[in-house]
Amino acid sequence: MRKIMSLFFVFLIGCTFLISTTYASWAYAFVVYDGNIYVVSETHIKPNKIGKKIGKVTKYSDREGTYSGNFSNQFPKETDYYEIKGATTKEAIAIKESKESFIKAKYDGKYTGSGEYDHKKYILNNLLVYFIGVVLLFGIIYLFYKRRSK
Repeated sequence: MRKIMSLFFVFLIGCTFLISTTYASWAYAFVVYDGNIYVVSETHIKPNKIGKKIGKVTKYSDREGTYSGNFSNQFPKETDYYEIKGATTKEAIAIKESKESFIKAKYDGKYTGSGEYDHKKYILNNLLVYFIGVVLLFGIIYLFYKRRSK
């Protein structure tokens, strides 16, 4: 009985490690604007090429994950986004680095993360796996005792 209980607790602890969140560093610097991802380049834009303000960073994170809204892994919250004259937002946007300094961010496609919904779905899927594992463990314990009693 002690061995079975020990295995049960090891199993529970192991499952907890499997469903815990892990963090990693981002592969490259980017911003998300209006559901699109823009890779930050090293190209500086002259102030006379800057159009109207189109948005700002609403969330900053240096840890890999899924976030909603206009967020960045390089620029702090409240950093402004601008149009670039002669370019559409499907090509590039400008990011304000300082009072007179703007840097180009190139369009890289739709951002696939969708915030809280995906996070809740992830948790529910992992809880389902955890629950199935516990049911299987109890089934194995039951079969072990049934076989032992014969």
